[in-house]
Amino acid sequence: MTQRSLEDLLQTANPVELLRSSQEGAYVYPVVPTEFTNWRTEQRAWTQTCVLYDQTHHMANLYIKGPDALRLISYLGINTFKNFPLSRAKQFVPVSYDGYVIGDGILFHLGENEYEWVGRTPTVNWIQFHAETGGWDVELVRDDRSPSRPMGQAVTRTQYRFQIQGPKAEDVIRKLNGGPFADIKFFHTDYINIGGRRVHALRHGMAGQPGLEVWGPYEEYLEIREAILEAGKEFGIEPVGARAYATNALESGWIPSPLPAIYTGDQMKPYREWLPAQGYEGFAGSIGGSFVSSNIEDYYVTPYQLGYGHMVKFDHDFIGREALEAMDKANQRRKVTLAWNGEDVAKLFASLFSDEVPYKLLELPVSNYAASNYDAILSGGKVVGLSMFTGYSHNERSVLSLCTVDHDLPIGTEVTVLWGEPDGGSAKASVERPHRQIEIRATVAPAPYTKEVREHYAEGWRSAQA
Repeated sequence: MTQRSLEDLLQTANPVELLRSSQEGAYVYPVVPTEFTNWRTEQRAWTQTCVLYDQTHHMANLYIKGPDALRLISYLGINTFKNFPLSRAKQFVPVSYDGYVIGDGILFHLGENEYEWVGRTPTVNWIQFHAETGGWDVELVRDDRSPSRPMGQAVTRTQYRFQIQGPKAEDVIRKLNGGPFADIKFFHTDYINIGGRRVHALRHGMAGQPGLEVWGPYEEYLEIREAILEAGKEFGIEPVGARAYATNALESGWIPSPLPAIYTGDQMKPYREWLPAQGYEGFAGSIGGSFVSSNIEDYYVTPYQLGYGHMVKFDHDFIGREALEAMDKANQRRKVTLAWNGEDVAKLFASLFSDEVPYKLLELPVSNYAASNYDAILSGGKVVGLSMFTGYSHNERSVLSLCTVDHDLPIGTEVTVLWGEPDGGSAKASVERPHRQIEIRATVAPAPYTKEVREHYAEGWRSAQA
């Protein structure tokens, strides 16, 4: 029997209705325990001592090798590749033919004609489709993210991937290495020693703090993890669980899961025919939030809206180039953080203890209930932006959300976030019915929100969006 495609599925339903009615359930960070101590302590540790992030399971790995590997990557990415020698990494962003974001992730230059991409499923699918259908001389090895619900089955990956982050991270790394280690520049790679093993290392910083990302064969997962935790004991290292992990993006300013812009356009049709109906972009995906439009394109975002404008380089031919060149860049929405009003948040929680229908629950510390989140931001009764990633920062003592807002909305403006879905809630499995909507006051602030990140992090997508 021929597998049903995403295009087949879209012939039967409006994509917005399909994704707003997903029965997939809540998005899960797989395998890693939800908490090791408690998520407040774990959040605090990345600003005060040191943390160990376990990134082994929630991202896909794609290994790309062959004479055309760089040509393929360059054809799909908005980035320049004229400054991408060995032992470098960069955030890789592909867009649609109309210039809207497919996804993003980290691309590593491992060897001659050899690359590794790490990130979410939509970009893996996009790269694989073009590698298989475009006549490129490349070989791919795909290692999908671990299952959200393994149900007791064994889980294996090609690699472990950890980050050692925080003010005391360099002390931990120095101890692991047995002394000083190479001065690795931002987004460059080198090697350090851990437990007698030579381990790949990338200078990175998920929480905007100093540290390294390290990776190696999955068979060494427990050995390397235990060595890091043992070395970090005297420096107060905390392993971070799945609940706290995602919230570091709130402080450092990365919007992790925009809807992939693949549901419309004749040029996209072959891709939709290649994608399975049961995949991330079909039955396994979801849209949540108070913003509702029957036009799926209203959920698409451009690189400029996500703070990726500095990555767009017109020094090569790539899918979406003409569309991006033609865009009115000055009037694009821009990325900001909203700091939510504490009294209004308290009112939301108080509704759980009344006899009335409660407001939509605000889960802590991560408050997203769909793969892609879109809550309306209102000013003067008009939608002026979209809140796309929401949660609570114990470090900032605030509910924060990462948003795209109209370009002329000043920092310091008070707006409201419409929280909860209309008509008592959608049919998504992750939504309680019935619930009420509530308008919560919020103040427009920079992204990144955390002062440490704005003032000391390397220039790039985490830099303040003024």
